[in-house]
Amino acid sequence: MQQKRLEKIADTITRSASRNSARDRLNGLWELFDRDDEVLIVISADPDALASAMAMKRLLSYRVGSVTIGYPNEIRRLNNLTMVERLKIPIERLHTLPVKDYSKRILIDSQPTHQPCFEKLEFDAVIDHHPVTEGWDAKFIDIRPEYGAVSTMMVEYLRAAGIKPSVALATALFYGIKVDTQNFEKSSLLADGIAFRYVFKFANRNLVRKFELTELRRSELKYFKIALNELKVSKGRAYIHLGRVGTPDIQVIIADFFNRVDKIDWVLVSGIHGEKLIVIFRCDGYRKNAGKLAQKTFGEFGSAGGHKEAARAEVPLKNLPLRENHEFSTHTLMRLATRHMR
Repeated sequence: MQQKRLEKIADTITRSASRNSARDRLNGLWELFDRDDEVLIVISADPDALASAMAMKRLLSYRVGSVTIGYPNEIRRLNNLTMVERLKIPIERLHTLPVKDYSKRILIDSQPTHQPCFEKLEFDAVIDHHPVTEGWDAKFIDIRPEYGAVSTMMVEYLRAAGIKPSVALATALFYGIKVDTQNFEKSSLLADGIAFRYVFKFANRNLVRKFELTELRRSELKYFKIALNELKVSKGRAYIHLGRVGTPDIQVIIADFFNRVDKIDWVLVSGIHGEKLIVIFRCDGYRKNAGKLAQKTFGEFGSAGGHKEAARAEVPLKNLPLRENHEFSTHTLMRLATRHMR
């Protein structure tokens, strides 16, 4: 079943897949801004979000006074750090910026309910491809959950504006689409393929290969040993609790690794980072929905959600339903998740 869109242009709301053209969306977006606006683009930094923020910055060039890209999360994953460094993407930590002093704010590849720090801000525009959430509003909304990547959506905006992407921008968009569609193994549209083929002509694919190969620090290899020791498999479901982790990105790498193992249909990898429990969900998406499982299992305790094949939950440790004098473990993860699995 196709997930519903949500588009809002000039106070007109539509959920139709065909009503608004790329040019309609572009004009609706541009109408929000004045020449003297100082614009803040907010993202949770990953390849798709970074590429999409770069594209938005390019769309607003010469139309506003300034554009700043801010992100709340520490970028620790080597692929993403390499992308930022090699493409010289101008981004700044959100907590260092006077966020309420900007005249306009845009949220990309996320929605206000996805992170507590986003909920505190009012956004003029929200552009995303995750399932539509409720409890917020913006002057301009473009949410298309059936799209494999927001980068695809941004390619459509660029083409509607008649803007040819630079090599750096095309490389970022190429990589963003590649990552978020998992090389088109995840659910995606013909639109994703068209956008990918378009930026293919301009992208530096050798640089993309460098991003992909730079994945693990030597110091992170220890987590594979922990994962193998902690691994519990029941009914084709793999459960792993890593304990404290230096970065949740290692959980993503380990979850993706075990998702390739024969006869494993679900992978849940938990870890503690700071004062939060982070849980990564992976499955094949066939008659399964990782986003729904994440929400059912941890939604009442913290933020949780995602796509059919991949999802994430972040729960303050103080909210966890732990028995007295018990710490979170692989068995706890199994107990919480199996209540909601057939």
